[in-house]
Amino acid sequence: MIVVTNQIPVASGHEIDFEERFQNRVHLVDQSPGFIRNEVHRPRPVRFDREQGTFVDDPETEGFYEVKTWWESMDDFVNWTRSESFAEAHANRPPKEMFRGPSQVAVHEVFLSTDDR
Repeated sequence: MIVVTNQIPVASGHEIDFEERFQNRVHLVDQSPGFIRNEVHRPRPVRFDREQGTFVDDPETEGFYEVKTWWESMDDFVNWTRSESFAEAHANRPPKEMFRGPSQVAVHEVFLSTDDR
């Protein structure tokens, strides 16, 4: 199993529009062979304050959204990226000003999990 993470730096003031895009997505990936699940993570910039011994909000850190998809195999993910459904799902491109920089994609192989899988 692999997890594909797209780290997306959303510009300040565009968070609601960005989240609505995912809430209203067309769910084409959900029917793709080998697809397991999708999660979208909202940034929660915090830091550990040693003096207080707890986590505190960190307004100086902008953070980024993470879009994660779980796949049975790398081949399943690659096949999705080459599909007509992928092209259709990504056809309605958001405005460039929605982002404060480029996104970055990371792929990880799951070697240990607490899930039943």
